[in-house]
Amino acid sequence: MEDHLQIASAGQRKLPEAFRDSERLARPRSGSLLAALAVVTLALPAAAQEVPDPYQPRPYVQIVHPEWSRAAALYQINTRQFTPEGTFVAAKEELPRLKALGIDIVWLMPIHPIGELNRKGPLGSPYSVKDYYGVNPELGTPAELRAFVDAAHALEMHVILDWVANHTAWDNVLVEEHPEWYERDWKGDFRPTPWWDWSDIIDLDYSQPGLRRWMTEAMKYWVREFGIDGFRCDVAGFVPLDFWENLRSELDAIRPVFLLAEWESRDLHARAFDATYAWSWYDAMHRIAIGDADVTQLFIYYSWNESAYPDGAMRMTHVSNHDRNAWEGTQFEAFGAALEPAIVLSVVGDGIPMIYNGQEAGNARRLAFFDRDPIEWKAHWVGELYRNLLALKHGKTALWNAPWGARMVKIPNDQESAVLSFVRWNERDGVFAVFNLSGEARTVTFRDSLHHGEYQDWSGGERVVFGPESRLELEPWDYRVFVR
Repeated sequence: MEDHLQIASAGQRKLPEAFRDSERLARPRSGSLLAALAVVTLALPAAAQEVPDPYQPRPYVQIVHPEWSRAAALYQINTRQFTPEGTFVAAKEELPRLKALGIDIVWLMPIHPIGELNRKGPLGSPYSVKDYYGVNPELGTPAELRAFVDAAHALEMHVILDWVANHTAWDNVLVEEHPEWYERDWKGDFRPTPWWDWSDIIDLDYSQPGLRRWMTEAMKYWVREFGIDGFRCDVAGFVPLDFWENLRSELDAIRPVFLLAEWESRDLHARAFDATYAWSWYDAMHRIAIGDADVTQLFIYYSWNESAYPDGAMRMTHVSNHDRNAWEGTQFEAFGAALEPAIVLSVVGDGIPMIYNGQEAGNARRLAFFDRDPIEWKAHWVGELYRNLLALKHGKTALWNAPWGARMVKIPNDQESAVLSFVRWNERDGVFAVFNLSGEARTVTFRDSLHHGEYQDWSGGERVVFGPESRLELEPWDYRVFVR
């Protein structure tokens, strides 16, 4: 008991000056342990005495999404292939077209100088970065990049840069200045990312505090000096999460940014990223399109998306990107007859949609990755479809991105292995959507009553009423979107 009293007394002597008078007035006369502990308790501020309720749920997403991302659609520009010239100057002239298409966020593939040592192909991979503070002269000058960003902002669009934090080119300046910031193989040599054939790059070591500070400052530079609105972060899961979380706090201290992770993980959303890739959505749709799975494959994705991911998480839905197009196939190769319903679902379903440059022109080529291969631009039904879909997304609040939009709610039907049906609505507006994801015509009926009511057919404009006896006839790979 004496020892405990001595500890309590020592604690009293260490109280801040501001507490001493109140502590003397409140000092109990008793010499008991209870009295001694009461001295310490009374001396502490009220806030310090409050203990959070461990059973009270707290919001999982701690970041604040920029307001301008609420109904946003992304557009990925491969600057090398985007125009015949392959420059920022030429790309800037296309911004009004992208605005008319319905694009809100333009994502530029890496704009930095490309490594020459161990380069792949004539021009190399944009993801082999030689200088994080430089601009690739093949694409233009820093002033021309700044002019591109300014032009996008003038159209109320935002620009994010593709950032490669996991690895650098072999001849990056950091190799000479800070060789200790790189991972080593069993022989003690610099090493590319394990198991892949990424022989033109070597991995960084994020156990090094100096590297973390340097990389953070490099990313802040583009936000401060060029007005960049955020980043798409390459192989984000290969870089420690705590690096991204600290980075987000430092970027947001400059101004609100948007971060997209090339990764699929719930925990990235808590304190770092606004959006992550919906790789599983793409894979599910692709398997359905080639006949390797049925609609229940999408049930797995949407159940996971709703149950494991927080309401504030954006998942990037897409039917093409630079990797898919270059190495696996065009949108037509990947989805065939299922392409149109896949595109529609990527926009009206849960998720933040993304278009890869050339999709809207019906590009039927796998664009070269290490050399020039300009897109052939022409009018195409895919472009018109995206334009109409993004207008619908912007106009219906239920289709906005998390946390502003509404979750999908499944509407049971009598052919659920082939037909996906759901509503997505709030107190203001919404849609009832039905997709026949099979190569056979279907006549479908629906259970429950959530979808009952009057709608306008989005594609035809006619009035449609759904009730208990309603039936819907769908052609192979057909879809209908009814607007409330």
